[in-house]
Amino acid sequence: MPTVTHDTFRHLDLGTPVFFTLTARILPGLLAIRFLLVAQPLSGGLLGDIHALIGDLVGFQVLVIAGYAFFMSRLRGFGWWACVIVLTYLAQFALAASGPVALVFHTFNAALLLSASLVLLFKVERRRAREVGHGRDIDP
Repeated sequence: MPTVTHDTFRHLDLGTPVFFTLTARILPGLLAIRFLLVAQPLSGGLLGDIHALIGDLVGFQVLVIAGYAFFMSRLRGFGWWACVIVLTYLAQFALAASGPVALVFHTFNAALLLSASLVLLFKVERRRAREVGHGRDIDP
């Protein structure tokens, strides 16, 4: 049997938790919705509130991903990308609080956050595909 050299493929026989997988799938979608509402916080109103609410949901998703990656040994291979996601999410708060000049960087950082979440999703799906190759049935 060949040795597994990639750390995200550790303990494939134990599977990938469904909640971790769903969170990795939902996060890019929530970030994409925030991009659609990017100008709304400036005008205030209901759409600005929705933008903020989705930001809170993104924060929950980030905490879930980081929690699984840091505290579940078989998912520690995702720790690097979880750190990138946490740091870019925290930078969003710092940039939003820095005033109107930093809003350009806030949007750029959001693009980095979306990119990191898509990379993480790709890695999670690649792990799940490898699980199928090892004869393990996975949840849809």
